[in-house]
Amino acid sequence: MDKNTILAIVLSTLVLFVSLFVQTVYVAPKQQAAAQAQQIELEAQKALEEEKAREEQSLIDSVVSADNETSKVDQIPLQEFTVTTKKAKVVLTNRGGDIISYQLLEHKDKDTGLGVEMADNVSEMNRAFSLSFGGPESSVINENFNVKVFDDYTIGFFKTYEFKDESGNTRPVTLGKKYTFMPDDYVFKLDVTLKTGDGGLDFNGASYTIRTAPQIGPHYDRKHDRYEVRQFISFNGSKKTVKPITDKTYDKPYDWAGVAGKYFTTLVKPVAPLNMQNNVKTSVQSSNDYENAQIFLTRNPVESGDVNDSYYIYVGPRSENELIKYNSKEKNSWGLSGVKFNQALQTSGMLSWIEIVLKWILEKINIVMKNWGISIIVLTIILKIVLFPLNKNSAMGSLKMQELQPKMTALQEKYKDDQQKLSIEMQKLYKEVGYNPMKGCLPMILQMIILFALYNVFNNYFEFRGAEFIPGWIDDLSKGDVLFTWNKHIPFISGFTMNTLRLLPFIYTASQLLNGVITQYGGSAGGGAAQKQMKFMMYGMPIMFFFLFYNVPSGLLLYWTVSNILQIGQQLVINNVMKKKRAEMEKAKPVVNSNVLKFKGGKKKTR
Repeated sequence: MDKNTILAIVLSTLVLFVSLFVQTVYVAPKQQAAAQAQQIELEAQKALEEEKAREEQSLIDSVVSADNETSKVDQIPLQEFTVTTKKAKVVLTNRGGDIISYQLLEHKDKDTGLGVEMADNVSEMNRAFSLSFGGPESSVINENFNVKVFDDYTIGFFKTYEFKDESGNTRPVTLGKKYTFMPDDYVFKLDVTLKTGDGGLDFNGASYTIRTAPQIGPHYDRKHDRYEVRQFISFNGSKKTVKPITDKTYDKPYDWAGVAGKYFTTLVKPVAPLNMQNNVKTSVQSSNDYENAQIFLTRNPVESGDVNDSYYIYVGPRSENELIKYNSKEKNSWGLSGVKFNQALQTSGMLSWIEIVLKWILEKINIVMKNWGISIIVLTIILKIVLFPLNKNSAMGSLKMQELQPKMTALQEKYKDDQQKLSIEMQKLYKEVGYNPMKGCLPMILQMIILFALYNVFNNYFEFRGAEFIPGWIDDLSKGDVLFTWNKHIPFISGFTMNTLRLLPFIYTASQLLNGVITQYGGSAGGGAAQKQMKFMMYGMPIMFFFLFYNVPSGLLLYWTVSNILQIGQQLVINNVMKKKRAEMEKAKPVVNSNVLKFKGGKKKTR
């Protein structure tokens, strides 16, 4: 490497450290001040919402418990009930008829050693699938309900209220919640029954609101879990919405809506979506020093009579193998079809079909290898073998370009004022020598497309969660590798490394740098700004990527590292072929006549 390249690398590294320093000393305090100002604004907005909620609550306060035998809350004892299926252990309470624990038995949380908790951060006034009369700003129904246990998988909660109108007249309204679980299914059914008589149920344009759990597991720390997410997700026909959960309301029709993490999700599908308001409120209001990720679905007013609203609720892994079952009635216990819960998967859009192909190949490989890390290596080898002819042709094309360069330069000089004529003559030249410029770009384009698709696969593929490659080093392909960790906070270092020393990022960076050296060695000699820029890309970018990708999932970094190592071997082969080709080109050059003499002015003349 020349001095300029080394200087560029040193400067880029220095810039990174300086930016970290500036971020910590100057930017962070300003961001904190801005956050405080934003918090004040949010508190003001919250005050307005609370005022609106108080007005709505004043209407709801007219509701009086009217159970014949038990008219007071404390006369119905607080009870808890546990329903256990093959998929989940669910704890319900008759306080509001809500869920207070929902553990997925087939998926362990490494932090707790128990099943992943999908009803996380519940509190006295915020539980999973609580109802509130009116809109989302209203308080949850917090009274003890009567209970009816139908069987091991079905339980109901009910309570009768009296509603007072403006004239002081009362009428009874019975609210019921019935949960039905299946022994071997991630979906359960929630029936909400309202017996309203002739008066209906209308609180400022809403009858009731149902909410998801305050948070889903595993435990999520937005500041430190950089590759984890909490998203609002909804689907309507052929269009889906995926947004980070904030304190916001979305106004779009939906067939189903829910909360999604990187590997787990809760999706709520009303059987009659037209009965629901389009407005879906999302919330991150903190509770117990833990930020929530919750949505609120509101039902339209009930005009009169008896209604039964049914909801199919998926609580489980964000896995294609599970979510796609609800597209075919033969594959799920409920006989649901065309639900398209698989739209909840994170994909790369137009490249999703490539992801499907790559996943299929990866799964077939893993049937034989029975180790996802080895399967990644085998897939990488296959891709490199398939792409090698294209890479070789691209390299040979660069030699062809060198051979054509004098003629191209002459054409550019001749037709510098006529770009259209220049383009035509260039095409003639390419056709004459049998060169296609697109062939040189094709390998790069294909590799970029595959890279984007693989990034999404390796970053979100559910089967990588908890998948062990090398015990004691790469114990989980969905997380970064671990050599050792420490507890003491080290300025700059701890924030970047998350107090973990990893080996794979160093191997990746070394392989990328070596790959750049060998590629440059096999390329054409030259100088100028373009050559220096190329050197910076080859040497500076890997160092920058080291900082950017230090904490990426080890499955993704394993692919990149193995790909680099294989590329080094392929490049050595290509360099050897190019060396022989250059020698042939030198021999094929025309011999200059010895009688040619050079005269002043650089002109040549033959005697």
